[in-house]
This record gives sequence, structure tokens and C-alpha cells, in this order.
Amino acid sequence: MTATTLFSPAQQPPRVLTIAGSDPSGGAGIQADIKSISAHGGYAMAAVTALTAQNTQGVQAIHVPPLEFLKAQLDALSDDITIDAVKIGMLGTAEVSHAVGEWLQRTRPPVVVLDPVMVATSGDMLMDFSARNAVLELLEHTHLVTPNLPELAVLLGSPVANNWEEALAQGKELATAYQVLVLVKGGHLPGDSCPDALVAPDGGVQEFPGVRIETDNTHGTGCALSSAVAVLQAQDGDWTRSVRRAKDWLNGALKTAEVLAVGTGAGPINHFNALWEGAAPLDNDFSQGLWEAAAPQRTAILDLEFIGELAKGTLAAERFAYYLAQDALYLGVYAKVLSRASVLAPTLSEQGFWAHSAQNCLEEELSLHQNWLDKHPAEAQLGPVTKHYVDHLQSIAFSGSYGEVVAAVLPCFWIYAEVGQTLHEQYLQSSDRHPYSAWLQSYAAEEFAQATALAVNIMDTAARRGSAAERQRMSQAFNQSVQLELEFFAAPHAHLSAVEPATGD
Repeated sequence: MTATTLFSPAQQPPRVLTIAGSDPSGGAGIQADIKSISAHGGYAMAAVTALTAQNTQGVQAIHVPPLEFLKAQLDALSDDITIDAVKIGMLGTAEVSHAVGEWLQRTRPPVVVLDPVMVATSGDMLMDFSARNAVLELLEHTHLVTPNLPELAVLLGSPVANNWEEALAQGKELATAYQVLVLVKGGHLPGDSCPDALVAPDGGVQEFPGVRIETDNTHGTGCALSSAVAVLQAQDGDWTRSVRRAKDWLNGALKTAEVLAVGTGAGPINHFNALWEGAAPLDNDFSQGLWEAAAPQRTAILDLEFIGELAKGTLAAERFAYYLAQDALYLGVYAKVLSRASVLAPTLSEQGFWAHSAQNCLEEELSLHQNWLDKHPAEAQLGPVTKHYVDHLQSIAFSGSYGEVVAAVLPCFWIYAEVGQTLHEQYLQSSDRHPYSAWLQSYAAEEFAQATALAVNIMDTAARRGSAAERQRMSQAFNQSVQLELEFFAAPHAHLSAVEPATGD
């Protein structure tokens, strides 16, 4: 049940095109979109719809290039490059909206997110209201639209919502009328709460509760969020998870925005917060706290009869065969969960780490297991503990956040590193003719210890990115995996003792 070392090339980064205006201050528009896309592991491209003269204090001027030039940009890209997702921002005029709609109809990108930019954070109008109908026509080619509350009101021709119930009702109205997903954002509402909600055309609502982050650095939040959702959706394929992950990332970008010290007005968010945190020396307070709290289970594992006999070489072959057979079944699922972590990972290096971990499970580990099982056949169906463990991992992999997935798989790294070192030290004191030497030596490999240390750092970084609620869920996932590791190591003796016939004097 070991994992892996080293990096391999990551999966193809999604190629994401932003069609939007330019912000020379770097906080909004295509500049913000490129940062957001890059921060989530995508390859960013841009077609410029408008040039602005603006800074953190407001917009001073807008210039719309000739329409034919925009069309030339779009055609040049789609003629040469496969586009995995499109984010649309500032369009400015009805003519520009029509041109983008015609291009979308021809190219049909698999993911289209429309942020109907009409009002800047500063309050400046960025679109002529006569272009409203042209933007509504774009919804025919859009999968998700992300208006703020003033923009949602403009699209519906209604007053701006005064409370969350009114905002949700307007979101449902737009989603139903145009058969499009609508991300309703509560940032413009008063109070400490700052909820968002994903509203489906059938009226279904997935809410994302949130607490308002007190900061003046909100320039370009809509651009950043919509771009993040576009690239995450291209990676993940699940709108709910994509929105949740983008919202968690945006919270971190808002919380740390002050360190940038850009401008004297509404400053930009910290798009690369997670990357810059990851580059700094990490304290392991989060993971170390969980590790220390798991001391009773870790001690219980080392005290198991199975571990003691395995170290001394006196473990019955049928018990070891049962353990390996269950481990082989486990690794088949574990590899899929590691692959899922690679899909969810926000950086290329993390994607590569988890992808190579999955490959190692399927190739090296299972090959080592099969060599033994060919000579010592064992029961080849999931035992109750193994089933419980893989069900736990799969449930988190396909419903939890990236941080939760990392927390769930980490004990398989960390506990095996500890057990491996203990086994190896005892093995060195045993006979050279140890029947399980191949496994005992692999447990203590330096490369595996290095991979474990990296996996621990990855979890600490994920914990820093996440909210307090997500860290709580990560703790629960980690603790449950630790308990299941104990039960997994105990299973060979428990299972075979249960099936052996009772004997008496």
C-alpha cells in the first residue's frame, strides 16, 4: 500500500481563452484572467475586445479596436489551437457581442463562462446598456453566466435585489428563461454573510455559504472568479466542484491581497497567493498536529502481531498472501484516487506528483505483489476492511475538495514510511534468509521517504489555501484513513483466525 516518488509530466494543461478588455493596472480584464488561469494550471490565451485607461481609482478612457481586428484574433486562435474553455468578459458593444456569438456558434468550445461585465468595482459603467439584448443572445452559446447583482438586474430589466432571497429568485428567472447555469453572487448584499449559489435551468440550487472578507482590495474579483471556474471546469467536468474550488481560492486571494500594496484605490486580489505561499518555507503545524493526534493508532499498528511476525520472518505464508491480495485490490482503487488528486491539483508540480504516484501503484507495486501471489494464491475478493477503506477513499475523491482527497490518501504514505523504517531496522537484525526481504527493503527506501515528506508539504499547502471548514473536513478524512490503516494491518490475522477451525484439548 505504498505510493511513489519523483515527478512525471502532468496531464495536458487546459487551453483557456479569455475574450475581454485590457486593464493596464493588472487587476482586472485579460491581465487578471491570465493570472487566474495560470494559478490553476491552465494555459492562458487572450483576445482583446477593448483597451482601457484605468487604475485602482477608476476607468479614465475606453477604446474599442475595429471589429474586424477582434474577428481576426478569434479566427487566428481557433484555426491553429484546440480551445478547451472560453471565459468572456468585457464586450462593450452589441457589435462585439454579435461577433463573439457568431464565433462561438462556429467553434462550439466545450466550456463557455460568461462574466457579463457592465459595471466595474469602482462603479464605472463598462457597457452601453443598449447592448443588453446582444449579451442575452450570447447566453445561447454559454454554459455558465456569472453576473454580480447589479448586472443580474440589468439582464432581467429588474431592480437590484435587496436580499438573498430576491437574488436567488432572479437567478432562477434568468436560468429558466435562457436555459443556462447562473452563478448568483451575494457580494453586493449588506452584512457579514457573503453567499454564492449555482442555479440550474430546472430551478435546482447549490448554495455556497461564505463570510465577507473585510478588504478594500476587490478590484477584478468577478474576472478572477469566472476565469478560475472556466479552467477548473475544463479540468474537472463538475460545475459544483469547480465553483466551490474557485470560491475557496478567491477567499485566499482576498485575505492576502494587502501584501501586494498596489495603488491607492480598490487594489487587486492576490492571484498567486497559493503559489507564493508554497514557495515559502512551510511550517507543518496542520499535518504535524494530525500526526501527533494519531499516535495511539500508530503505536497500535507497530504492536500488531502481524507486524512483529513480518519483521522476524515468522509470519505464515497464507497470512502474508491474504495481506498482499487485499493490498492489490486496494491499490487498484487507490491509484484511481491518486489520479483524481492529479486532476484536482492546482499546480503542475502537484499534478505530476499524484499522476506518477498513480502510475507507480499500477506498475511497480502491483507487479511486486503479483510475483508473490503467483506462487501463493490467496482469496481474491474484497474483505470487509478493504471494502470499507476503498469506499471511504472513493467517496471523498468524487465529492470532496482537493484538500480532502490529499488528506485521505496521506496516511497511506506516512504510516507506511514509519512502519517501513521500523520493519527494516528489525529485518537488519534477522537472518539473511528472510522470506519477506523484498518487501521490507522497499518499505524503507529513501525515495519513498522523500515522497512522503513532499506529500506532507502538499497537504499543508492545501490546508493553507482552504477555509476553516475545509480544514475540518481534511482532518476528518485523515483521521478516518488512519483508523482504516490500523484495521487493514490487523485484518490478515483477524480474517484467517476467523476461518480456521476451532481446536480443543
